[in-house]
Amino acid sequence: MPYKTIMLELLQDSPALYHRLKASRTLLRTIDLYSIELKTRHQAWVAELNRSQPHSSPEQITSEALEIAIQEVKESLPATPADEEEPLSLEAAMASIARHTLPA
Repeated sequence: MPYKTIMLELLQDSPALYHRLKASRTLLRTIDLYSIELKTRHQAWVAELNRSQPHSSPEQITSEALEIAIQEVKESLPATPADEEEPLSLEAAMASIARHTLPA
């Protein structure tokens, strides 16, 4: 899966956040961290959906799991009002990720 590409696109969908990360030189590190989180969530959802939908095709489960994981990561991205001038800290991004838990 191209998790880094997905994360780059998600961050670009939020121009204020994207530009703050780029300006603070934390864009690549943030993409790396969030792509790891996306992969972890995707794998967890694949496992969960395999348990809860044993008769679904592997392709369907993989696709559905990725959609759910992307939505979760998207919701975990920090909100950044356009008028804020403080660069987004890596710690704030990590705290945002940590607040969201994976399925049991």
